[in-house]
Amino acid sequence: MSTKKINRLRPFSALIDSCWKEKYTATRFIKDLIAGITVGIIAIPLAMALAIASGVPPQYGLYTAAIAGIIIAVTGGSRYSVSGPTAAFVVILYPVSQQFGLSGLLVATLMSGIILLAMGFARFGKFIEYIPVSVTLGFTSGIAITIATMQIKDFFGLQMAHVPENYVDKLIAIGNTFPTFQYSDTLIGLSTLLVLIFWPKLKLKLPGHLPALIVGTFVMWVLSLFGMEVATIGSEFSYLLPDGTEGNGIPPILPQFILPWELPGSAPINWAMITALMPAAFSMAVLGAIESLLCAVVLDNMTGTKHHSNSELIGQGVGNIAAPFFGGITATAAIARSAANVRAGATSPISAIIHSILVILTLLVLAPMLSYLPLAAMSALLLIVAWNMSAAGKVVYLIKRAPKDDIIVLVLCMSLTVLFDMVIAITVGIVLASLLFMRRIANMTRSTQLAETDEEQSRLVVRINGPLFFAAAERIFDELRVKSAGYKTIIMQWDAVPVLDAGGLEAFEKFIDAVRKDTHILVCDIPFQPLKTLARAKVAPIEGVLSFYNSMDHALEAVKAIEQAGSIDTEKPITTP
Repeated sequence: MSTKKINRLRPFSALIDSCWKEKYTATRFIKDLIAGITVGIIAIPLAMALAIASGVPPQYGLYTAAIAGIIIAVTGGSRYSVSGPTAAFVVILYPVSQQFGLSGLLVATLMSGIILLAMGFARFGKFIEYIPVSVTLGFTSGIAITIATMQIKDFFGLQMAHVPENYVDKLIAIGNTFPTFQYSDTLIGLSTLLVLIFWPKLKLKLPGHLPALIVGTFVMWVLSLFGMEVATIGSEFSYLLPDGTEGNGIPPILPQFILPWELPGSAPINWAMITALMPAAFSMAVLGAIESLLCAVVLDNMTGTKHHSNSELIGQGVGNIAAPFFGGITATAAIARSAANVRAGATSPISAIIHSILVILTLLVLAPMLSYLPLAAMSALLLIVAWNMSAAGKVVYLIKRAPKDDIIVLVLCMSLTVLFDMVIAITVGIVLASLLFMRRIANMTRSTQLAETDEEQSRLVVRINGPLFFAAAERIFDELRVKSAGYKTIIMQWDAVPVLDAGGLEAFEKFIDAVRKDTHILVCDIPFQPLKTLARAKVAPIEGVLSFYNSMDHALEAVKAIEQAGSIDTEKPITTP
C-alpha cells in the first residue's frame, strides 16, 4: 500500500470499512451488542470515578462516555476503539477544574478538540511512531503514580479540606492527615480492591468492576447497621436542574445542550481566559493523540486489522469539540476498555455506540442507585486503573534489558510527570531521547584504514562507515586529518555513507582546506543522497586537490597513473552507484 494511500484523510473510515464495505449481518450485531454491554458495565463506574478524580461531579464523566463515545465511534478511524474519560487526563484536568471551574474545563476541552482536528487534517497521525517507548512508558507510569496518590484520601476516608496541587505538598498533606483515616472507608476500599484483584482468576466473562462495586456497597450497608457512615456519591455531590429541582448524587436526565461559557457561575470567555487555558488544551490534545493512536496500534496487533491514524485524530477532534456542549469533559480512546471490547467479540464501531447508549439508559433509569456508591469503592477502581496504566512489568523489563540511555529517559520522564507535569516530561523526554539517539548514531560513524593503503607510495585508503551529519562529521574529519599527516594521497570510500547533511558538508570542506597544500583527496563510491548534497552545494573537482570517482577500482587506477606518470585524470565522470 502506498504512503499516500495510508496517509489520506478518511473520516468515518472505521464505520464505513466495517459496516459498509464488509457485510454487516445480524450475527455480527449480536456480537457487537454483547461487547457493547460488557464494555458499558466497565465504563459506567470508571466514567464516574474519573470525573470525580478530575474535580467535577460524576455525571459529567457519564456525559463524556455517552456523547463523545458515540461521536468518536462514528467519525474515527479505529473500528474497535472505545472512547471516553481516561485516567491519563486526570493529572491535567484536575488543576484546570480547580482553577477555572467546570466551565473552564469544558472550554479547554473544546480547544483541545480543535487542536486534534487540526492535527488530523495536517496528517500528524504517523508522528506517533517517532515517540520513543522510554518516553511513553515514563510519562504513563508517572501519571499512574500521581493518580494512585490522589486516591489515598477517599480510599482511607482522610479528613482533608484541601488537596494541594504540588505532588510533594500532596504527600506532606496526606502524611499530616493520615491519623484521621476512617476504618469504615478503609474496609470498603479494601473489600472492593480485593474483588478487583482476584476476580480475573475466576476467568468469567463478566468484568469485575460491577461485582466489586456491589461488594463494596454491601460492606457499606453492613457498616451502616452499626451506625457507621461513609462518604458516597449522594453525600458528596448535589445538582440543581434548570426547573429549580435540587437533588443529591446524579441527576436522572439526559445531557442538556449548553454553551460551556454560560454555565452558572462561569467567568465570561475572553482572550485572557483562552490564553490561560491554551497550555492545558495543548496538553490534552497531545495526550489524547498519543493515547488514542497507541490504543489503535494495540488493537491492530490484537485483531490483525489496520486503523487510519489521521481519521482517528479527526474523530477524536470532532468528539472533543461536540462533547463540551453537552457537559462532556476531555475524552480519548481507552486502551483497557477497547481491549475488553475486542475480547468480548466486537466486530465494528457499533459496539462502542451500544456502550454509549447503555450509559445514557443508566442515566435515565439507575441514577438514584448510583448515588449510593461509596467513594472509597470508586477510589479502589482507580487504584487498579493506575496499576494497569503503570505497566510495571514493562518498566522493570526495560530497566533490566534496555541501554542506559533509555533508562535515563524513562526515569526522567517519570519523575518530571510526577513532580511537574506531562508536557514538560514529554518535551524534555523527546529532546533528551533525540540527543542521546544522535550521540549513539554519531558514535557508530567510523573511518577504517583499508588494505590498499601503501606507505611506500604515501597513499592512505580509508572507508567511512556511517552518516556524515553534524554530530559525527567534525569528529571523523578531525581524526582523518591527524591520521593522514605525511600522506600525499588520500582515497575515501563513501559507499557506507547514507547521509551527508549541511554540517557534514561544512566539515568536509574544512578538511579539504586543511590538507589541500600537501595532499590530493579522491572520493569514490558516493551514494545518491551525499552525491545530491555535493551537487547542490556545487562542490566540483579541483585539479591536484579533489577528485571524484565511481568506484574504488577507478580511484586506484588514477592514483597508480599519477604515481607512474605524474598526472591524474580529474574529469572522470561520476555516476550513482
